[in-house]
Amino acid sequence: MKSTNDLKASNPEMVTISRTEYEEKNARLAFQDERISRLESQIELLTEALRLARHKRFGASSEKTDESGMEQLSFLFNEAEVFSAAEKEEPEVTNVAGHKRHKKHTYTLDTIPEGIPTKQVEHRLKDEALVCPQCGDTMTEIGKEVVKTLEIVPAQYIVREDIYYTYACKSCGENADAGCEAPVVKAPREKNIIPGSFATPEAIAHIMTQKFVMGSPLYRQEREMNRQGIQLSRQTMSNWILKAAEDYLTPVYEQLHKELLKRNVLHADETTLQVLHEPGKAPQSNSYMWLYRTSGDTEKSIVLYEYQPGRGGKHPKEFLDGFRGYLHTDGYAGYHSLPGGITVAGCWTHARRKFDEAMKSLPKGKAKGSSAAQGLAYCNLLFKLEDSWAELTPEERYNQRLEQAKPVLDAMFAWANTRTAAPKSALGKAFTYLKEQWPYLTNYLKDGRLELSNNRAERSIKPFVIDRKNFLFANTPKGATGSAIMYSMIQTAIENGLEPYRYLTWLLKTANNADLKDPNIVESLLPWNAPEKCIAYTR
Repeated sequence: MKSTNDLKASNPEMVTISRTEYEEKNARLAFQDERISRLESQIELLTEALRLARHKRFGASSEKTDESGMEQLSFLFNEAEVFSAAEKEEPEVTNVAGHKRHKKHTYTLDTIPEGIPTKQVEHRLKDEALVCPQCGDTMTEIGKEVVKTLEIVPAQYIVREDIYYTYACKSCGENADAGCEAPVVKAPREKNIIPGSFATPEAIAHIMTQKFVMGSPLYRQEREMNRQGIQLSRQTMSNWILKAAEDYLTPVYEQLHKELLKRNVLHADETTLQVLHEPGKAPQSNSYMWLYRTSGDTEKSIVLYEYQPGRGGKHPKEFLDGFRGYLHTDGYAGYHSLPGGITVAGCWTHARRKFDEAMKSLPKGKAKGSSAAQGLAYCNLLFKLEDSWAELTPEERYNQRLEQAKPVLDAMFAWANTRTAAPKSALGKAFTYLKEQWPYLTNYLKDGRLELSNNRAERSIKPFVIDRKNFLFANTPKGATGSAIMYSMIQTAIENGLEPYRYLTWLLKTANNADLKDPNIVESLLPWNAPEKCIAYTR
């Protein structure tokens, strides 16, 4: 048997270390292994985020998946009625040599709607042109051909001169010596919409519409007017619209607010807004534009914006004071502290988006059959069922949800509780959102009037988000509040089928000569009470 010395001699690379050195070495190796594992996890998260960022920038934005994704739920739902209820008609197929072509729907986009003012120009033959070339007799009219074309006239700027005449009694003037005082009467003068200015309801309505509908900032309108020879500064235009909003639109806005609180189902959302001169805040900090609106269960739609310097839950609590019913929201926790009379209904679009992002973050070839795909398939099934019930009454929809949607929800929650994922991964975030929001996501089962998502609020706040890219920020809180009021009036008008310019013109003209302290008069100015001339040509 070889001794230790013999082994060392036969293997010069062999060394002897102490137990302490051995343990220290193992500790270092364990630390390195842990560090490598942590770095690998970070690399995976970063790679996942990179794939998702690339998809958001270059990939399709749709969150929908093909029908094959539904196959992932077949092991849970084999009942034909669950799927057959959600089926839609197949597109018509045309056989073409070599392949099949799905027939595309044809849409006529270039149309001239009914109701547009029409100018008729008649083209008739005259004098010698009416002489028959065959017999020399005079030809008679036997028919006509109408050709419609579209003329576009740029905005016209017209200076209006109101001339008020003064009248006196000539007879009384002649008898002045007899003690008869000659009366002097003036034609009644119309009240200026803004005292001391040359503003008109038409001008203010045009500026508002250009800014808050067309997204044209005041400096662009100033340039356009300058090109037409009109020297009207953006400061003056700003003063006009803010003054009009304060004096004439605010009472109508407040009445719409009262009407909103009477409803049983509402939607809410919020987005950032930068205000340069907000007291106590840096110019770079975020303020917020909040949105509240009616749901699809009402004919008289209301869309209201409210500016607030922060995002705290106290703001919706104050705005919704007196409201009792259901409130559709996203997952923001600020809505979850509202009074007990308000039941928050979560948004399944946000839940679906989380699983969609998790799928897009996976490498090619690994998405199909993944937990992300299964979660997305569950969400898509819920939306598909809702689409199939679109024409049902609220009561019928309520019953169908309990019968068909609730089993899907129960199965989804049970499935989610069996899955794990790294908390910071896209899939981990999807599961976290689903589990934390579950009580709110399932509240839509309580009433057939409720919707599966908060998309209605997101669509309504989108005009402001788009316009924000043009004006970037508000200068003062007063300006932000005025903008909120004007957006409210315009979007509510649009929701009720009105043409914004015509409605604002009528509202300002009427309000200028009315007592806006009278609630009945203010009520008469609401969009659904506007005259027919304010209705848009096409809805």
